[in-house]
Amino acid sequence: MPEFDAAEGEYETTSESARGSSAPQRELPASMVERMTLILDAFDNASSRLTLEEVACRTGLPRSTVHRILDQMVRLEWVDHASFGYCLGRRAKSLGAGDNGHGRIREAAAPVLHELHLQTGMVAHLAVLDRNEIVYLDKVGGQLAATLTSRVGGRVSAHATACGKAILAGLQPEHVDALYSAGLPRRTERTISDLGVLHRELGRIRQRHGLAFETGEAMAGMACVGAPVRSPQGPVAGISLCGPTRPGHLDRIAPLVADAARDVSRMLYPELGTPRRARRLADDPVSFTVPDTAEQFVAGGAGAWA
Repeated sequence: MPEFDAAEGEYETTSESARGSSAPQRELPASMVERMTLILDAFDNASSRLTLEEVACRTGLPRSTVHRILDQMVRLEWVDHASFGYCLGRRAKSLGAGDNGHGRIREAAAPVLHELHLQTGMVAHLAVLDRNEIVYLDKVGGQLAATLTSRVGGRVSAHATACGKAILAGLQPEHVDALYSAGLPRRTERTISDLGVLHRELGRIRQRHGLAFETGEAMAGMACVGAPVRSPQGPVAGISLCGPTRPGHLDRIAPLVADAARDVSRMLYPELGTPRRARRLADDPVSFTVPDTAEQFVAGGAGAWA
């Protein structure tokens, strides 16, 4: 028999684990707070990955109730949803971390950012995603840095930057839809303003394993290449190099940014593997095709990375 769910205001079917004529019926928690707490407690640690059925089994809650609550928790970033199922999200992981773990990310990335700047003369950024914006955690760039409007603690629409697009490409398309449900604001005439165009570009970025480009989308006359810093569950930050637009220059520095992001990822999450030897510009003679504009890029004007 279905049970009336007072908290949801409708009848619910109990999970498979709670069925059976000989098993005593468990009284379902009445409040949403209790149910959320049960769901969060189902995850043994920050790296736990559970399917919907596993969460329902561990909590003893009806599967349909668990699904609805998980959907709300995903939107509020208490839980993340990926192809493997569910894992704890940014809010849950940041409890007790003070600065959401940003200090640890900045500490790991600092020497890498300095090395990138020394090798290229360009401005190196470290940023994290906060809703549909990126927040800059660090900026290294000498005199050139003064010409850029970015600043530590500053915010900018993620879809307008290479760093932000590199992070967005690691999210589920539905998550991106939710972030930009109110539209995509323009910063320059080259900023992507159509959600469909953004999704196509994010698809291309995924094909290049997270490497993203932008030319004049965040600031006129400036170009940028970015790559994600990843945890086992997905992107946690992004690293980028920015500077004046020069033909062919992003081609040469792109491998450096990709290697730098991988190294920081491995420093933060050793289970991903041993950091590689830092690559230098002279070590990589290969030229990569960089899109002249976002529209040309998503239309197929750029080759995919191997």
